[in-house]
Amino acid sequence: MAVELHEREFDPAALLAQFSSELDDEGAVVSFTGRARSRAKDGGDVEALILEKYRGVTLASMRAIAEDAHTYFPISRSHVVHRAGRILPGEPIVFVATASAHRRAAFEAADYMMDRLKTEAVFWKREEREVGSSWIEPTDQDHLDNARWDRRAGEELCRESMKV
Repeated sequence: MAVELHEREFDPAALLAQFSSELDDEGAVVSFTGRARSRAKDGGDVEALILEKYRGVTLASMRAIAEDAHTYFPISRSHVVHRAGRILPGEPIVFVATASAHRRAAFEAADYMMDRLKTEAVFWKREEREVGSSWIEPTDQDHLDNARWDRRAGEELCRESMKV
């Protein structure tokens, strides 16, 4: 399990290649890359996304999410990279990779981590626009997506993920 917080742009393809090269006999590798959008939810142009963090707290929150994924899903490895600082449209914000013997666990673990990163990782997010900036929060849909992973049902999630 690897968790990183970067202040500069990263290369998701290079991260995936490195992750894949370190695997043993896993039959499934899943990766997700999130990129900064150029349009806000209201349709306005976004010049940059600013992600502020308190490094120790932010990393601890990211690590807890990854640890939970390893507890709930039969994955052998994971790698999470998140950007902080000023991010331009099109630049990667987050990279998540998971590996498992079977595809379902790898897919669900990556999905689970993304839902929790979106709503629970400790970041303060602000959109910069031509005429000012505004703080942004996770949406109602983000919270609904995260709620489906009721952590009290962790054992059930794990059992379901082991089905091929």
